[in-house]
Amino acid sequence: MSETVETEGALETRGIEQVPEHERTARTRQLFPTWVGANISVLLLTMGASLVVAYHLNIWQALVVAVAAPAVSYGLVGLVGIAGKRGGAPGMALSRAVFGQRGNLLPGSLIWVARWGWETINAVTGAYAMLTILDIVFGLKAGGVLDLATLLVFVVATFAISGLGINAVQRCNTYATCLFGLFSVLVLGYLVANTDWSRVAHHGAGSTASVITGIGMIAAGGVSWIPSAPDFTRYLPRTASSRAIVGTAVGGAGVVVLPMVLMGAVMAVSTPDLASATDPVSFLGEILPTWIAVPYLFIALIGMLLINAMSMYSAGFTAQTLGFRVPRHWAVSVNAVISLALGGVLMLVATSFMGSFIAFLSLLAVAFSAWVGVFGADMLRRTEYDGEAMTDTTRTSAYWYRGGFSPAAVAAWAAGLVSGLMFTTSDWFTGPLAKNNVVGEYGLGWVATVLISGALYAVLPKPAVVRERPARERVEEPAVVGV
Repeated sequence: MSETVETEGALETRGIEQVPEHERTARTRQLFPTWVGANISVLLLTMGASLVVAYHLNIWQALVVAVAAPAVSYGLVGLVGIAGKRGGAPGMALSRAVFGQRGNLLPGSLIWVARWGWETINAVTGAYAMLTILDIVFGLKAGGVLDLATLLVFVVATFAISGLGINAVQRCNTYATCLFGLFSVLVLGYLVANTDWSRVAHHGAGSTASVITGIGMIAAGGVSWIPSAPDFTRYLPRTASSRAIVGTAVGGAGVVVLPMVLMGAVMAVSTPDLASATDPVSFLGEILPTWIAVPYLFIALIGMLLINAMSMYSAGFTAQTLGFRVPRHWAVSVNAVISLALGGVLMLVATSFMGSFIAFLSLLAVAFSAWVGVFGADMLRRTEYDGEAMTDTTRTSAYWYRGGFSPAAVAAWAAGLVSGLMFTTSDWFTGPLAKNNVVGEYGLGWVATVLISGALYAVLPKPAVVRERPARERVEEPAVVGV
């Protein structure tokens, strides 16, 4: 990498342009703590509790869910991450090669707006963690002014990390990985010593449909990271192992999702209110002893901070692809302001935090999945990206296609999005096909979205690329199907 990227603590100055070959010196092993950090969320505990309380699964069925969900969602994260090493650019910049310069504005805008919600949920969770720590340690009670003050501190800290860039994000994730390991040992030790295991073992089993629903629910969170995957792999050399990219994504997510979901499921057997707590962070602070509650809440705070930093880091690139002609770190500030405003509304108005989160997650997954299906299908046929064409937003771009649009990609994306919503059910929205078929019943609207948009794009005629780089500048590699 260049000095602007390699120097510890330095501000990353690159935006959506293609990273030059001489700067692409990262290693695939650096991706492992990245995807660990992307999953250190207390909400996984409450979702694990929901498997027991809402879906009536036993501990063995929860184990199946906890293994399958990250394997499915982060397998897709890793596969799309391969595009980052091929093109050396962020995901939404590479997306211009698929949708066209103007066509890319459609999924880009929707994904950008969806990130507002994701970052708002994370910011509110982080603020709740700060409030609970202040209550336990200093006796300060939550209130309107204090709520907004903690939210402001959290968002500013998030902006500082994401604004610095990839170096700061990856280094913080490495430290968080070590802290998470220590935290897991503490909580697991407490659970082993204080859980009525006979009650856990004899908890009745749920239906197969409920297991599939649980997998879809938890995997939906991972789906939101798929468009961001190339953002974290673009500094890898073209020769980096594709298998390692996929393996680090699945492994990094799995080592967090598996224990967190299982711990939530175990806790829910004796404390079912965990699954429906209005404020899941402070609730956990109450049911755990102080000696473990404080470090737990600290880890929850750090985890949500880093998840939001990663999301805002990617959102900055998305904003640039939408036409914000400002440096990447200033593009990040747009999302910071939005998450602060929406977070304040959620903390002061929302009555059911988990209900809002699950409903939002269902719709969020569909919004991301329509892009995933098209982009993933395109990866099966594309082995290189034209960096000059990606940054050229005029009619001279090789990715201008027809009036700036790729008709095949835009049509497949729109059809997949509409179809996925028809199969989706949540507290906020229920599609007309959500209750009378297997996909709708199992809450797999995002799966239908990926399959429909990908299949349509695969069969529709694609516009020709009118200008490509000279052959001597390309480095070909096998397509994804060979990974």
